[in-house]
Amino acid sequence: MEQIDLEPDEAVTLAAEWLRKHRNDPRDRAIVPDLKTRFGISAIQACEAIRLSRQGGANVGT
Repeated sequence: MEQIDLEPDEAVTLAAEWLRKHRNDPRDRAIVPDLKTRFGISAIQACEAIRLSRQGGANVGT
C-alpha cells in the first residue's frame, strides 16, 4: 500500500542515515540500485533517501 502522509517511511529514513554515514565509501555500483537492494525500497524511495541524506533530514546524530 502506498504511503499517503508526508513523513518518509522508516526504510527511507534508515537508508538516508546509512548513506550519510557511508557517503565516501568506495562503490562498485550506482547508489540507487545499491539502496534498493540493501533496504528493499523502490527507486523513488532511494531518490528520497538521497535527498534526505543531503539535507540532513534523516535526523542523524540526534
